Amino acid sequence: MTNKFGIESVLSILDLSVEEVDELVATAEDIIANPQKYAHRCEGKKLATLFFEPSTRTRLSFEAAMYELGGNVIGFSSADSSSASKGESVADTSKVISCYADIIAMRHPKEGAPMVAALNATIPVINAGDGGHNHPTQTLADLLTIKLEKGRFDHLNIGVCGDLKFGRTVHSLIDAMSRYEGVSFTLISPEELKVPDYVRNAMINKGIPFVETTDLEGSMPSLDILYMTRVQKERFFNEEDYLRLKDSYILTAEKLDNAKQNMSILHPLPRVNEISVAVDDDPRACYFKQVRNGKYMRMALILKLLGV
Repeated sequence: MTNKFGIESVLSILDLSVEEVDELVATAEDIIANPQKYAHRCEGKKLATLFFEPSTRTRLSFEAAMYELGGNVIGFSSADSSSASKGESVADTSKVISCYADIIAMRHPKEGAPMVAALNATIPVINAGDGGHNHPTQTLADLLTIKLEKGRFDHLNIGVCGDLKFGRTVHSLIDAMSRYEGVSFTLISPEELKVPDYVRNAMINKGIPFVETTDLEGSMPSLDILYMTRVQKERFFNEEDYLRLKDSYILTAEKLDNAKQNMSILHPLPRVNEISVAVDDDPRACYFKQVRNGKYMRMALILKLLGV
């Protein structure tokens, strides 16, 4: 997205064309191969991490990315430690931070808040997760992991399992992978946590093959990728519904018996109990690789948006 100041921001994975995604993946692969080549690219630049919602991986990944590019980081890790606690608007916060930093990474519990920031900022804004809506940099981590593990993005059957209603990482992944030839989806969830209508309708309109099911084990043999997600307590309006649904799917070593030997298991983390720790030693488990890949893709995106 480009605002009235001509500043490019990334709020959704669809803000990046397929060609731009391929370019970012190539840059990330070069960073992995030649880290010293990039160690000083962002000297004199500052990243502002504006996290109005708790985060471990995403916030620290952005910070590590900027430090490894030779830049610096300012910001806050909760709304309580920002002027939002005094009633300052997101629009005003973004205008203020534009005076201090060169690029913003924002996480916010309200859908659309990073867009408000991007429309008002005079520096690039990266959406680091907004409510149950989008999480484009997690999707970039997913894409690099898929590329490194499978060697391609096309002709894959992707199973997504768990909270498909509120899971912003799921929505972004479907958006991203729907653009590649021969990709199909197996959507595995309780009835109450099925993908929202706008996601389903987008797949129908694009002619993307998908099936919706409640059966994880029955789906396993056909999957090239299994993307597990947690049931997110913070997205529920009452604890009773959360407690009823939180253990809907638990991936164990036994449930992988019928899976392809080269299937890749992904998870955006944090994990609660939806993947048994016994699965961690399975060579198909890729979720900790995803964490590392997220740092490299955020480095690539920062370089792109700063034009360095």
